[in-house]
Amino acid sequence: MTYALSGALQAAVYDLLQSDPGLTAMIGDAVYDAVPGGSLPETYVLLGQEVAKDLSDPEGAGAEHRLTLSVITSAPGFSTAKGCAALICDLLHGAQPALSRGYVVDMAFLKATGRRIDGAAGRQIDLQFRARVADA
Repeated sequence: MTYALSGALQAAVYDLLQSDPGLTAMIGDAVYDAVPGGSLPETYVLLGQEVAKDLSDPEGAGAEHRLTLSVITSAPGFSTAKGCAALICDLLHGAQPALSRGYVVDMAFLKATGRRIDGAAGRQIDLQFRARVADA
């Protein structure tokens, strides 16, 4: 088993989101690993929970990572959040971003959950992806 590729996977997902012109046009550089202090942009993406399990085999170490990315917005209705979530799905489903160590075997969308937050003033969509990685 290896969790050694977790940091490389997170960095690659972050870079993929930050470098996409469509997502940048929608939210600027508002992709965070932790919510920053101070005022927040109207819409941002938060890299969230991760669960990993062993997928090693006789040929080498590997793992399956379940990644959660949250789209959070104070914009009224779900339209803005859903538009941003759709872009993220298009970027990540089937993606094989280059890792600083190892490689992505497969990445797939698993599920999404949308809900009202902050007393119904905001919206949040949690997207879950499965990334299978192998150590090179």
